Amino acid sequence: MAVTVFFVVIDVLATLSGATWWPAHPGTLAWVMLGFQVAACSSLALRRRAPLAVVAILGAFTLAITLLIWPAGALTPAHEDNIWAPYSTILAAYGPVLCCRDRRTAFTAVGLLTLVVARPWHATLLVISIGVVRTLLGPLLALYFEARARLVQALRERAERAEREQHLLAEQARDEERARLAGEMHDIVTHRVSLMVLQAGALRMTAPDEATRQAAEDLRAAGCQALDELRDLVGILRTAPEDDQALPVSGLAELVGESTAVGTPAEFVQEGDPALASPVVGRTAYRIVREALTNVRKHAPGAHVVVRVSYDESQVRLSIRNTAAAAPPANGLVATGSGLGLAGLRQRIEVVHGTLRASGTPDGGFCVEATMPSYVPTAEPAVRPA
Repeated sequence: MAVTVFFVVIDVLATLSGATWWPAHPGTLAWVMLGFQVAACSSLALRRRAPLAVVAILGAFTLAITLLIWPAGALTPAHEDNIWAPYSTILAAYGPVLCCRDRRTAFTAVGLLTLVVARPWHATLLVISIGVVRTLLGPLLALYFEARARLVQALRERAERAEREQHLLAEQARDEERARLAGEMHDIVTHRVSLMVLQAGALRMTAPDEATRQAAEDLRAAGCQALDELRDLVGILRTAPEDDQALPVSGLAELVGESTAVGTPAEFVQEGDPALASPVVGRTAYRIVREALTNVRKHAPGAHVVVRVSYDESQVRLSIRNTAAAAPPANGLVATGSGLGLAGLRQRIEVVHGTLRASGTPDGGFCVEATMPSYVPTAEPAVRPA
């Protein structure tokens, strides 16, 4: 609005000072046309919502002024070689190129406006040149800003892609190092413990008294148990931990299906493209849905659950809403838990700069809602908020 007021004032002052079409001895018609000029220039307030309409209004006013001067002769400008169009046509020509999707229509409208402003049928070469430059300045600026925005977007996407690739390479190197360490641990420790078990077994067979044989048997059993636990530990080291595993958002439907299979009817509603969510956001969404469904099974058996997830370019929104419990919860099941809870989920979602809200519903049920940005760099250090 401030820009519109600025151009209206500038055009009024320029007209009254004789810089455009104002006659040396203004009459009633001149003042009436000045009022129409103010109204036409005020249409700049709609330059983003209806840029073609603004071009049409200012073009029609400029054409009317031109026809009143020549051939009608109803107005006689103080300076014949001026550009009779208001300065608002500069901004009006900027809008169609920037805001219209149909470029052919936009350039056609700007071309017609240029023809009216330059009035080649009754003007000198200087006037035509100034008119063309005035109306083409806006489209050129619009093309520049559009190209700049595309370049910035391309650079941003390139940086994000390079960051993701760098993190994947770091993850691969870390997994390879973990596997190497697990293999070395297995080779070295297993060899020593196996020797200990064999020697304990031999001692049990050759010991002269019962106490020694029993001690050897206990040592052999402890060694065998240590080997089993070592194999389990090596298996864990060779597998990526949960925080690094891909918990894709596509697994949300499986979670809902598992919940339905164990007696908690659930419905899954998905809107948008899951590919818009970065991996760390997908893992966080997976954990929120998993924890919410677990809480429903524990605290509201028989309740109907609706899991709704919405993806767009800027945000991922989750909603897990359940009705009131159909039966009282089992005391033994309520006492169990993973130790994560809503408090842990709030900490996790704050790490990705999201928000979590959990509260009861008027019908006696419960609702968990989360909002997260669609893209969070996976390699971003997860600083736990104080």
